[in-house]
Amino acid sequence: MTQTQELVAWTHQQKCEKAVESLGKNGFTALYCPTADSAREYILKEAASAQAIGFGGSLSVVDLQVIEALRSQGKELLIHNVPGLSSEERLAILRRQLTCDLFLTGSNAVTLSGSLVNIDGVGNRAASMFFGPRQVIVVVGRNKLVDGDINDAIKRVKNWASPPNAKRLNYNTPCAKTGFCSDCNSPDRICRVTTIIDRKPRLTDMRVLVVNEELGL
Repeated sequence: MTQTQELVAWTHQQKCEKAVESLGKNGFTALYCPTADSAREYILKEAASAQAIGFGGSLSVVDLQVIEALRSQGKELLIHNVPGLSSEERLAILRRQLTCDLFLTGSNAVTLSGSLVNIDGVGNRAASMFFGPRQVIVVVGRNKLVDGDINDAIKRVKNWASPPNAKRLNYNTPCAKTGFCSDCNSPDRICRVTTIIDRKPRLTDMRVLVVNEELGL
């Protein structure tokens, strides 16, 4: 590792640890994970007592490669974007995620002051984050951290997360073609539900893993 790389890694670590500190002050159970592997190990350990596990469609969770490990343990995996599902089957899975034992998801943005900001098209992911599942684990790569306020976090989502997600999901939106948000009114618009979680929800066991690696969009 070059000196530049060492200094960049050190800077990211300070920001990650600052976010963990702020999240803790806001009531969240927050942990600093130096690597994606350490976050993966934590999730697999926490999942030991869970039977039904929901997935919010997060690329951050996909990047951790926990799905096959959990499937091999005989867990019931509630994944709504499996190819071949009918609309009715997909909706049934989305509803079951609201009452699962463990819900795994990412966050579009997290401020260094300890707020989680998310923008959804349907709202299922955001809803499952703050009420319903027995336990929620949110995976946050260092690329999701925002050194600014809520408005800066929303800009981060719309500029860096929404366009590539629209492209990934094959939606017919302007941002999926240009890579830039135009605050469109497309029928396929994915920016429909904006949530701000600035304190741990009272009845939700919510863990936030801040990872010193880039994960998701």
